[in-house]
Amino acid sequence: MSIKKGIYSASLSILDEDLSLDADSTIKHAEKLIVEGCHGVVLFGSTGMAQLISSNEKKKLISKLSKSKFKDNFMIGTGSNALNENIELMKHALNNGIDKFLLMPPAYYKYGDDGAYSFYANVVQKVPESKIILYNFEKLSGYKFSLQIVERLVKDFPKQIAGVKDSSYNLYEKLKIPNFLIFPGSETKLLKGLELGTSGIISAVCNVTSNLARKVYDDFHNKKKQTDNELLCAIRSVFDKYNLISGLHSFKSIEDEKYKFILPPLNLLKEDEEKKMMSELKALDFYPNKDIAA
Repeated sequence: MSIKKGIYSASLSILDEDLSLDADSTIKHAEKLIVEGCHGVVLFGSTGMAQLISSNEKKKLISKLSKSKFKDNFMIGTGSNALNENIELMKHALNNGIDKFLLMPPAYYKYGDDGAYSFYANVVQKVPESKIILYNFEKLSGYKFSLQIVERLVKDFPKQIAGVKDSSYNLYEKLKIPNFLIFPGSETKLLKGLELGTSGIISAVCNVTSNLARKVYDDFHNKKKQTDNELLCAIRSVFDKYNLISGLHSFKSIEDEKYKFILPPLNLLKEDEEKKMMSELKALDFYPNKDIAA
């Protein structure tokens, strides 16, 4: 099944007290996001602490994910620097009926467009059944996609390279490739992107704003007056002042202590940071015990 346009949450990973992955709770959280408005959910993206979770734990979750009634709405972030480890996890997902992937190029090492091309070409060669969203996030990977490398990858692998998540924001206003999905990585880019012809968003903050983001998306496509975009962008702007993973886990832990567990070296917000963040969100009438919150 092809990847659809729409609102995607880069889902949180939920841990047990011993910091192992709680697959059942993580899947339940992701399913709830779809019920609340997301067209789909990315598991093991950067927000899901993918680089910090073992492959064995990811495989166990994927095996359980295959039984979800929302299986076709899920995308897997492979979250590894190792080429063969990415390929192994993708093959495991394919064996469990999941063929959609968000794939960031490796971090740490310095390389250019030719290196990125080689990475994706090798992945496609080994898992040609896959549908891949390129993940453009220079802040994390150290590499920023150019227009030219995206165009080259799509030209050479049109069946596999389906789109891009643009969290560096150098692509979404300029890329013009027919039938190519473009997802900015922030709610603040959602409406502007839709006006430019983009496909929606893939965002961390949709863990708590899925219904609001869906309302903005639907109102745009139904040609209705926008009544929620200002609030959606204001909420995102508050979370952007902090580490997103820390802020989201701190926010969610107010209603459910399961969210307070987070993998080192990450941590929850400090007490004064959390108070400041929650004060700003309360001023927007956005708080975990409100119906609007996830």
